[in-house]
Amino acid sequence: MTMGAALFLLVAVATVAAALGVVLHPNPVKSAIFLVVTLFLLAIVFVLLEAHMIAALQVIVYAGAIMVLFLFVIMLLNLQDDDPERGRHRYVLRGLAWLGGVVLAVELALLLRGATMGGGEVPADYGSAEAVARSLYTDFLLPFELTSILLLVAVVGAVLLAQKQRRSSLP
Repeated sequence: MTMGAALFLLVAVATVAAALGVVLHPNPVKSAIFLVVTLFLLAIVFVLLEAHMIAALQVIVYAGAIMVLFLFVIMLLNLQDDDPERGRHRYVLRGLAWLGGVVLAVELALLLRGATMGGGEVPADYGSAEAVARSLYTDFLLPFELTSILLLVAVVGAVLLAQKQRRSSLP
């Protein structure tokens, strides 16, 4: 095993562990912190793939700006941990966890068996600013704009929920 493959495997395991922390931690703020760690680890994966521009964008845009937005919404909603419905959904959550475990096991088996997706040569301008911009503003313009609208709607919804919650708690 080469040094690059060993480093990639180490970063991949750490990324999966951090992603599991996002999903499994009951505190939403700590889940968001795990998400920041996951995004930084993904930036390291992009560096290992020699896509330095995408790695920088990963840190600046996602780990920076988007996570500030997420934390703003989480703090605005003031989420509490005492959910009376939580016990009722325990069996559904366990079933989903088992399903996720089976999917993870199948993916690991395929990975260990040496299954690859695609392969082939990497383009010469892979990960450059020009290639990212060309792809983003030509092939993926509609999903890019829809994502920005979705984030805007999520923030407006969180503000409205917070205002409704404050109004109902006033005497």
